[in-house]
Formats: sequence, structure tokens, C-alpha cells
Amino acid sequence: MKILVLHGPNLNLTGTREPDVYGSVTLDEINGHLVKLGKELGAEVTCQQSNHEGVLIDALHEAREWADGVLLNAGGYTHTSVALRDAVSAIDIPVVEVHMSNIYAREEFRHTSLLSPVCVGSICGFGWWSYTLGLEALFDHIKR
Repeated sequence: MKILVLHGPNLNLTGTREPDVYGSVTLDEINGHLVKLGKELGAEVTCQQSNHEGVLIDALHEAREWADGVLLNAGGYTHTSVALRDAVSAIDIPVVEVHMSNIYAREEFRHTSLLSPVCVGSICGFGWWSYTLGLEALFDHIKR
């Protein structure tokens, strides 16, 4: 099984950006944990981050050719990008949406996810553990 973990804009600053919201664990540490967990589950995990919407869309399109599923934290694009939503819908592989913060406990504009309706599930509010929970859920979904 092959899984793409796709991180959106500003997530490269994880660990230093707003640690009261996102925690102090870095993106490299999160990725390392996910690769290790993937091996334990029997999955190959590939991690990628971009601050650019088109790069994220291209990564989703390419994932169609090699990945069994995608774990996606689209950051701020979650609430604004119809193009990213369309890409998730178009690739026809399961996508789990994750967010480290509880988007429903933050500013009102974050309460609406354009991605949730085209994802198999959404996990938010558990800090970097949201990724772990999302990977386990995606793995289980694909296995079923």
C-alpha cells in the first residue's frame, strides 16, 4: 500500500508558527513519525509540502497513478480552493482531510471546509496526532 501525505501552505513552519495553536513538533518530525507508522502498518508513506495551490493539485493528479490513498492537510486552502476540491474529487482515490487545530473552534471563516464533502473523512483538533489518526483511518478504509 502506498500513501501520499500532502501538506499545504505554511505547514513548513510547523513547530515555530503559532505553537499555541499548532504545537512545537516540526513538520519533519511529523513526517518521520508517519513514515515509521506507515512501515508498522505495512504501507509506504511519501510526504510532500507546498505553499502553492497548483503544486498541490499536480501532486494529487500524480497520486492517481501510484497512491492508494492521500492524507491531506490543505491548510488555508481548505476554506477557499474550489480547484483543490475539484482535484480531490477527480482523482478517484480515498482522501482523508486532517487539521492540527480544531477548525470549528477558530475564526468563523475556518468553519467551512470545501474539501470535506469530497473526502472519505475528516479529523481535526488533535495537534500533530490528527495526522496519526488520519493515517490509521485511511489505512483501515483502504484495507476494507
